Amino acid sequence: MRLEGKVALVTGAARGIGEAIARAFAAEGAFVYVSDIDQGNGYAVAQSLGHSASFVPLDVRSEIEWRETTEAIIQKHGKLDILVNNAGITGFEGDDVPHDPENASLEAWRSVHETNLDGVFLGCKYAIRAMRGSGTGSIINISSRSGIVGIPTAAAYASSKAAVRNHTKSVALYCAQQGMKVRCNSIHPAAILTPMWEPMLGSGPDRESNMAMFVQDTPLRRFGMPEEVAAVAVMLAADESSYITGAEINIDGGILAGSAAAPSQ
Repeated sequence: MRLEGKVALVTGAARGIGEAIARAFAAEGAFVYVSDIDQGNGYAVAQSLGHSASFVPLDVRSEIEWRETTEAIIQKHGKLDILVNNAGITGFEGDDVPHDPENASLEAWRSVHETNLDGVFLGCKYAIRAMRGSGTGSIINISSRSGIVGIPTAAAYASSKAAVRNHTKSVALYCAQQGMKVRCNSIHPAAILTPMWEPMLGSGPDRESNMAMFVQDTPLRRFGMPEEVAAVAVMLAADESSYITGAEINIDGGILAGSAAAPSQ
């Protein structure tokens, strides 16, 4: 029970990576606030965790909702130990508009940054304030491989995730400068099999070939699973990682390490 007695808030926890993190935290003994704008699925996830979780609706773009949510957690538990800023969008969910640097609209650009970057900024801001009372805590920001390398057809998404990567370091340094034992780290997943991939993978006989195509440049030749991201989040949330702050951890099957050359004969 590596998180026993800790109180955690996970955004975008109605499905995918956020749901996996919420479940892993609860399994390790934390009380988890499952938050999302998808109230139906978010409530179902919290209900499935029994007394270890509660659902709270939270639009990460709203400063008022961040303030009210963190104040309510402090009022009930007296502390917030862990925040996972996971909520994010690609910007082209169900949308065929271009997202390349030449043709992306300013409206689309701002919309992606409002959720992916402004939401993380607000989460960090109010988590720091909530954690100041105890002087300890762990903030975990979910960035992306796209925050390290460019993505020509997803310019806003890549830009927002790169900003999350760097803001994480600013938060880590600020908290240390303040004499607080509040750590802030980022996780950079790539090719994780979440519901986001389902429309591209399809179903039936073509699904396996589509999956193979998408991971052909991944040295491990497979998709990662949300639970594998959650395992790293547990580590960063636990006291065992008390000397890790301002760090970035890649979970990408070796993509950023380079190509996996076949052994010579």
